[in-house]
Amino acid sequence: MDTNSFDSGKQDRRRFMADALRTGGVVAMASAGGFLVGRRSEGEPMVWQLDPDRCTACGNCATHCVLDVSAVKCYNCFDMCGFCDVCTGYFEMNYKSLDTAAENQACPTGAIVRKFVEEKSGQRFYEYTIDEPICIGCAKCVEGCALMNGSLYLQIDHQKCLNCNECAIATACPTEAFYRIPQSQSEILKERAAAVYQARGSQTKRVIERDAEQTGTEIDQVKEAEANELLARAERQRVWRASQQKGSDSQEPSFQ
Repeated sequence: MDTNSFDSGKQDRRRFMADALRTGGVVAMASAGGFLVGRRSEGEPMVWQLDPDRCTACGNCATHCVLDVSAVKCYNCFDMCGFCDVCTGYFEMNYKSLDTAAENQACPTGAIVRKFVEEKSGQRFYEYTIDEPICIGCAKCVEGCALMNGSLYLQIDHQKCLNCNECAIATACPTEAFYRIPQSQSEILKERAAAVYQARGSQTKRVIERDAEQTGTEIDQVKEAEANELLARAERQRVWRASQQKGSDSQEPSFQ
């Protein structure tokens, strides 16, 4: 899974999400995009991936993988993260203080890195990133984060996954959250995350096109490429979920 997309432009994403959370309704901004990308070609290799919307953070991902350290890792969708001081994904429920002491952290391996960003209007904001090599996919942070914005979620790291014919975690998953997806798709986003990406990508395109028109300059190609990437990711998810829904509908029992 390409983690660079999570790392790049985190500050801009945080600011965007802070505004979005305050005003609300960002999910409703999303609509079907016009980008037809991510279509898989015939014969494309398929890989395992899990749907974070169906994940219950049961912990099986950490214990049922055939690898010594699970190929399932935690990721943070910064566009959904509130950058909270009291992060329910980072801190133990009964933490003693809001610091990085091991006894205060929910993660058993200390894989979540807490970094101060800024203090604004009396509130302190922190960035939470995942030290992937020591993440074991136990989902304790995912369970805690679900109490807030739900920005932490699990995905299979395809650089580590052996792509077993019969995935032991998929077999053990109580909600059947594992799917075989085209290798080019790589990820399954939360529906909310896809909607946020769609909204931010569309907003960015409107802004750079407006700025170019007002100043008589060329469109910022870097920002345009970032916007297109977000829209493409959102569109791949829309197409995939539509295909899943279609498959589910086709299996509905007939009452005729």
